[in-house]
Amino acid sequence: MKFRRLIIATHRDVGYFFAGLTVMYAISGVAVNHIDDWNPNYVIRREMVDVGVLPTGAASETAAEILRRMGITEEPRSVARLGPDQLKIFFEQRTLTVALPAGSVIDEHARRRFALFEVNYLHLNHGKGLWTWFADAYAVGLLILACTVIFIITGRKGLGGRGRWRLIAGVASPVVYLVLTVWL
Repeated sequence: MKFRRLIIATHRDVGYFFAGLTVMYAISGVAVNHIDDWNPNYVIRREMVDVGVLPTGAASETAAEILRRMGITEEPRSVARLGPDQLKIFFEQRTLTVALPAGSVIDEHARRRFALFEVNYLHLNHGKGLWTWFADAYAVGLLILACTVIFIITGRKGLGGRGRWRLIAGVASPVVYLVLTVWL
């Protein structure tokens, strides 16, 4: 009876400690899983602008003329000619893609998504350092939760009954997926 009480207390206390982080990782996980469908970190607004025919010349001179015509005073981070007919001008949260010499500009503004940017930053461990250790502790905490939940319920609803079949199904699901998609 004491072992079961220890299992329940451990599961409860670890669960409470990591509950908020679990919600955060779940939201971020869904967002990142669909990265091919949308950008979970930034809202990107695109606008087409025509600045007129541009003179040929050095990339920096052409970029300066484009910025003058568009009324942009911000200093670009860099300018790159991607080919004879395309120029890119990079700012902190903005990119201009220019078709040369026609002067058609795709003006892209990027803005961080509220809360999702930060949650994804943590989930994908971009911070490194101390956060890596905390994320490792969280992974161990999830392992403890997974192991202790197996022993919380006893009898026909627990591991000796229908719980066994749910545990097997949970383990089998990723294995079946891997067999069907990777190993065949």
